[in-house]
Amino acid sequence: MNHMPHWYPEGQVPSSEAAVSVTDLTVAAQDGRLLLEGGSLEVRPGRVTALTGPSGCGKTTLLRAVAGVLPPGARRTAGGVEVLGQDVLSLGSAELRALRRHRLAYLGQDPGSGLNPRMKIRRLLGEVAVDRSPEAVRALLAEVQLPTDNGFVGRRSKELSGGQQRRVALARALARHPAVLLLDEPTAGLDPALRDEIAELLRHLAVDHQLAVALSCHDADLVARFADDVVDLTRGATAPPPAPRTVHRRLPEGGPTLEVSGLHADFVQRGRRVPVLHDVDLAVVAGSSTGIVGASGSGKTTLVRAIVGLHRPSGGTVTLDGVRLTPSAHGRTREQRRRVQLVPQDPLGTLNPSRTVGAAIGRPLRLHRRADREQVPARVLELLEHVGLPANFADRYPHELSGGQRQRASIARALAADPDVLVCDEVTSALDAPTAGAIVDLLEGLQDSRGLALVLISHDLRLVASRTDSLLVLSAGRAVESGPTQQIFTSPAHAVTASLMAGTVQPT
Repeated sequence: MNHMPHWYPEGQVPSSEAAVSVTDLTVAAQDGRLLLEGGSLEVRPGRVTALTGPSGCGKTTLLRAVAGVLPPGARRTAGGVEVLGQDVLSLGSAELRALRRHRLAYLGQDPGSGLNPRMKIRRLLGEVAVDRSPEAVRALLAEVQLPTDNGFVGRRSKELSGGQQRRVALARALARHPAVLLLDEPTAGLDPALRDEIAELLRHLAVDHQLAVALSCHDADLVARFADDVVDLTRGATAPPPAPRTVHRRLPEGGPTLEVSGLHADFVQRGRRVPVLHDVDLAVVAGSSTGIVGASGSGKTTLVRAIVGLHRPSGGTVTLDGVRLTPSAHGRTREQRRRVQLVPQDPLGTLNPSRTVGAAIGRPLRLHRRADREQVPARVLELLEHVGLPANFADRYPHELSGGQRQRASIARALAADPDVLVCDEVTSALDAPTAGAIVDLLEGLQDSRGLALVLISHDLRLVASRTDSLLVLSAGRAVESGPTQQIFTSPAHAVTASLMAGTVQPT
């Protein structure tokens, strides 16, 4: 895979020198809380360095410090950060902009939030690229395994899946021909095949173009296979990740709580409709877990957005307990909206940056009358505890949380509505294994105690195999296979399913 062989001149940084050197760095928030304590890191040209550790240990803070962009209000209290021989935390704004424009690229954990929704893909790449020619743009897209046709470059970011947005953001980072590439969870939310493609691309960039690559990653298997150096930011000893469990729940009897029939959905592009979903059926029973899997861009997120009324379908129906729901959430009653909640892949799309986490969780409690006004503060703390966040996080703002912490807060906000159906789009992709297991344990407890129906989109096929009852497989917007999870994993009937399942642990 090398669609741009001459873009990176050899020897941008002498291989004998460290491109990035961080020594005993401590970063404190405005209120004195430590975001990172004693972090050290060295990244050399031609090597991939991985940052590991549980959610909230400081991986994102360390990467942002290397990029010279600490969280708002945060400050360095000890240690040093040198990038290409410069102390980035002491640079003036002009020098820092020049460094980031020409020598250093940083790709954050929520790539969709950094893409201008008004701009088409070709312009998103062209505005930052050293070479803006159509040939160079196509080479960038090919390098990150995206389509190169005019139809794709004419799309906007809202028309892309989460995995496609992540790859467009990576292409933007590469377009500047940086010497140092920093990536925060670059493979989160990608299917296994694409995850390995991106990891191989990063190795290719490091080895063939002598880039210094640093990334944070929760995927221990991926780190073991592709990283040259590993820096563990874990504070103290941690228990090993729990082994995946297999569901042996007796499936509830009766008709489906939520039913999707013959669903079609389009995107409008240049005045014409581009189909993205074709005649999809789905049935979700109270108290059950339904998994939705498929390659990145297969239509999974569009399907669940149509279910909750955020993407208007062009055909088909969605019913809740036999009552047909209007295509748009605006036309549904408050009770119907309460009963079906979505936890999106990008938590920044859920949490208002101007509201504290406590206010964000408290609003659905009041809106849907799930607690009296005087009970709301206590209920907020209870929900935070459920998702593994300390009580003092109620007073923090989203930008003060790590990506994994924001994801847990987003789950708490959805649970505050006390839904009957909870739709989760890659909610564990930014979480370490123990935390992800604890979150799914929580959701399973709610299934057992109050009949919550769970719809789980995930590229983590081990999780899907061990935690879901039924499965829907999507490919190019079509349902190619559906049925009991154990049966599909054991004996896939479609070639697409067999390809997805290859190499996964079979349920027992």
